[in-house]
Amino acid sequence: MARAYDVSGDRNRAIARGERVRQSDIVLYWRSPLAAKGRVRAILHNTRAIASPFPTADFPFPILVNPELLMTLTIVKRLVLSFLTVVALFLVSVSLVESWNQPQIQSRLELYQTNLLLHAAQVQLGEEQPGMAGTETLIGATPYETALKQYRDALESVEDNLDRAQQQLEEAVVVNPSVPQTVPQTPTPPLVDPSGVSPQTSKLTQTIAKLETLRNELTLKIGILEAHTSQVAAGRSRWQQLGDRPSVANNASFLKTLQAVTGIWSDPPRLSPNTEAIVNENLDGWFRYRVLRELYQRQQRPDALATLEAKEADIGRDALLKLALLTGLPGLGFVLGLILLLFVAISRLVKGKEALLARHEDEVWQTPWDWETIWQVLILGFFFVGQILVPVILSLGTSALGWQMGSLNVRTQALYILASYIMLAGGGLSVLYFSVRSFFPLPEGWFRFRWRGNWILWGVGGYLTALPLVILVSALNQQFWQGRGGSNPILPIALEGRDSFALSVFFLTASVAAPMFEEIMFRGFLLPSLTRYFSVPSAIIFSSLLFAIAHLNLSEVLPLVTLGLVLGVVYTRSRNLLAPMLLHSLWNSGTLVSLFLLGSGAS
Repeated sequence: MARAYDVSGDRNRAIARGERVRQSDIVLYWRSPLAAKGRVRAILHNTRAIASPFPTADFPFPILVNPELLMTLTIVKRLVLSFLTVVALFLVSVSLVESWNQPQIQSRLELYQTNLLLHAAQVQLGEEQPGMAGTETLIGATPYETALKQYRDALESVEDNLDRAQQQLEEAVVVNPSVPQTVPQTPTPPLVDPSGVSPQTSKLTQTIAKLETLRNELTLKIGILEAHTSQVAAGRSRWQQLGDRPSVANNASFLKTLQAVTGIWSDPPRLSPNTEAIVNENLDGWFRYRVLRELYQRQQRPDALATLEAKEADIGRDALLKLALLTGLPGLGFVLGLILLLFVAISRLVKGKEALLARHEDEVWQTPWDWETIWQVLILGFFFVGQILVPVILSLGTSALGWQMGSLNVRTQALYILASYIMLAGGGLSVLYFSVRSFFPLPEGWFRFRWRGNWILWGVGGYLTALPLVILVSALNQQFWQGRGGSNPILPIALEGRDSFALSVFFLTASVAAPMFEEIMFRGFLLPSLTRYFSVPSAIIFSSLLFAIAHLNLSEVLPLVTLGLVLGVVYTRSRNLLAPMLLHSLWNSGTLVSLFLLGSGAS
């Protein structure tokens, strides 16, 4: 027979008498079923006697502990977690594999910066005006040749990605020959829409269509650059080959633009009454102004040409300022970061354990839960909520509203992304709370937010330190991936949006919501929890790797691991979550500001 004790009364007195109290010898009295359930779980995880902080007289809710039932529930829970782990690993693997053929945003950022350079090159280098010093340093001695090389390299990268994507479609048709070649099917279609095409195949065909559109646009612009650099014959030949492509013939708007540009540089020129309107509507940035300049010269319109050149000069001076900010501020941060890295390294060598970098170096957290709680929070709170629950809810919502993401304007897309992230954060933090609430009050040092102290110095210092490290790793990483590997889906929308409201929403998402949620999950919970089984440096490495993988882009894994390492060091040394949150926010804010400056160069 199992003996029954009141946890706060009889059981404690039995312990004081030296009696052995078994797990089966417990009757709990708690304020609510949830509290009782949580305390039972804590007892099962700890074979030692646990005294209740609540007197029975005040909280007379009885829960009888049945060890066999609780063990059965534990087994069921572990089976469910195991199944969800397999599903999460599958979905993460699929996302990482899919990102393999997705273009990186980095190559597009380089082209946007090249567009700023082309605008800045319109400024006369000999002008003596305030703020013009160092112009040649910013744009180089041969800006147009540099821009032409950048565009040719980008075209080569796009063509390589397009060949790989088309080869994948051909392989899918070979594996499934019964499927018509117009809508090839992947070997393992998990879901099929009413048209009979799997989502994976549909996404691949969309990727090919985007790459073909980008290839056509780059080819047209390269021809304009060649014509501008006195290679008119090469430009004409390139445009003629472009016009023979089926993807161009099926795009009426692009075909009109190609015909207008070809007609302007023909000898004699072939101009239509709406040539100027076509150029203004379908070309942007420096390429629009260059084609219009050639058009006005052919039409012998000196007044329109003078107005255009004056406008180009104003845009050029604005582009120079943006180039100075884009190159000067990161360059300054890079130098300061190197100096700071050198300082802390020398300090560590000279002072040893007394150095600032050695602070709390070996101090682990007192972790009251075990690996199962860590497993539960990661699988349920991050991957299940982020990869299954939130996408399903949003899919049902958009279907009910009749929305198609590709047709939404940039403001709606920004609000959609913010809503999805709030749902992810809310669900993840809820799982975290209910997973650890049975261990309240937590030991000293957990989820610490201290507004007083030097967390600002740690955050800013960590940001400066991360700059040179991530920049160097990204440069090496770029050489390996060669423009492939995917990027954060927010970045292209923020780059091309040019809408103040949308940018504000993106800032709220990336610079406020993301740092708060991700730092609580990865630095606030995961890293300290891992110190129960690993040393602090090992816990920093493992948490950084999971932090990088959670972003689901292969090309960003190494840079994000590097950033995660700095975030982990900053948190373990400062023991204040505000420090890595500030660092994370500064990093994302810097990225958004750069995107805004680059995107404005295309308008």
